[in-house]
Amino acid sequence: MRLFQKKRLFILLIGIIILVVLIGYSLQDRDEETTAEQFIKDTVGWAQNLIHTPIDYVTGVFKNIDDIKNTYEENKILRNKIAEFKSLQYEVQELKEDNAELRETLDKTDSIREYNPIQATVISRSSEQWIEQVTINKGTQDGIEENMAVMTAEGMVGKVETPSKFTSTVKLLTGFDQFNRISATISREDDDDIFGMIEGYDEESDHLLFRIIEESDKDLEEGELVVSSGMGGVFPAGLQIGEVKEVKPDQYGLTRTAFVEPLVDMYDINNVIVVEREQDENDSDENREDESS
Repeated sequence: MRLFQKKRLFILLIGIIILVVLIGYSLQDRDEETTAEQFIKDTVGWAQNLIHTPIDYVTGVFKNIDDIKNTYEENKILRNKIAEFKSLQYEVQELKEDNAELRETLDKTDSIREYNPIQATVISRSSEQWIEQVTINKGTQDGIEENMAVMTAEGMVGKVETPSKFTSTVKLLTGFDQFNRISATISREDDDDIFGMIEGYDEESDHLLFRIIEESDKDLEEGELVVSSGMGGVFPAGLQIGEVKEVKPDQYGLTRTAFVEPLVDMYDINNVIVVEREQDENDSDENREDESS
């Protein structure tokens, strides 16, 4: 038994000595490695490459997935930012337009103080009567009465048709007919004015019909301004209505009708002014009926 133990100890010592010798030999500065060292290094390198290649591939795949996910999220955020920016641009543009329109309305209000102006806003518009009437947010409690003239900063748009306590229905000029007329005139120098009546709206040409009731030595010219005359006793004088675009005689050549383009875009009305001329107690009801009937 002791002999066997001594042999084991001897073999262990020999192995340690050989190992120390090999370690010492490997630590020496040499230009070339042994075949065994090269084999071991190549084997270890090949094994490392074999293990790392799939690991690197899988890691790269997951990294690409994360990059795609991050790119998608960033794209989504950028799209939302662009949408918000466009929305803000639209709101700013709308506010600018509303501000400009309100300024013009206020300026116009200051210039027609003698007409008792009441500022109002269009709150609804029927799709069935889009071109004929609108509803405003002022009513009888604000001093609104039937047949009051309604205008914008650009010109006249119509008259109050049905006032209620808090709102009022406005009949637009494009909804006027022979039963809803306006005394109007074309002002000229040397008292050579031309008088007539706005008697309706021609849907085909999209123009108001101005029937001339007083002849003039001069022919009407395109671009001449038609304004309310105030002769009916209801609408104030001088409210701009539109510009002459064409004049046509009737089939007998006895009267002439001017086609007048409204100064206001009837499809885009937001802020309006309701005006009433201060009436004289001597104004007759007959004149009132002529203009508003």
